[in-house]
Amino acid sequence: MNSADSPSSTDSTDSPFRQEPTPRDEAPQFVLPLVVRIERNAPPSRTDALETAARAVVVMLSDERSSGDGEWAARVRDWQDARIRKVVRRARGAEWRKASELPGITVTGGGAEVRVFPPVPLDGWPRELSKLQVSGTELEDPEEPPGDVAPGHALIWLNPELRMSTGKEMAQVGHGAQLLWWDMDEAERTAWRDAGFPLAVRTAAAGRWSELAASGLPTVRDAGFTEIAPGSVTVVADHPVRD
Repeated sequence: MNSADSPSSTDSTDSPFRQEPTPRDEAPQFVLPLVVRIERNAPPSRTDALETAARAVVVMLSDERSSGDGEWAARVRDWQDARIRKVVRRARGAEWRKASELPGITVTGGGAEVRVFPPVPLDGWPRELSKLQVSGTELEDPEEPPGDVAPGHALIWLNPELRMSTGKEMAQVGHGAQLLWWDMDEAERTAWRDAGFPLAVRTAAAGRWSELAASGLPTVRDAGFTEIAPGSVTVVADHPVRD
């Protein structure tokens, strides 16, 4: 399952992303499913899919159904009380149509479509989702993403020293967007949400990565269950760029 995400950590001692064993491991484990639409003859570009997946996570977190007495709130709380897991699967054609009939939110990018679903038990996936493929989610960019990022966009930086499948990257940038959401105060959250959660995903320049990783910004560390070594720093997330 080379695109299934694994728990990550920040430097906070009470973070649900911690790699070390904590009481969260004893709680029932849930996972946040994301499904990316990849039609055989019209796949999305890699960066578009990554950015759309990252936005899908914060769209779910900010949805009124995910908080308070909302219909998804209990599952979101259970998910966040345990390990924070995300799994990205791919679908096309009839598979995508069936997945789209389940409760969730479809988020679109330039050409990418990602549907995010309320958390499900780790061993209790709906049949329509459990049969979808995890492995083999590989996408490409037809050209290098632009270096400049417009004001108001959050920046999610990928580690240039790691090689991950696109599905794994989608889960990791989703982690980064979630950590950034938690790191914001209420005014920042409101401004970002009202703007439609603009963000950009970029691979950091090799010479700048160590600076970003040591900057104190929200940082994702992978537990190493798939693809990469445990403790690897995969993503650093930075707040929206201001004018």
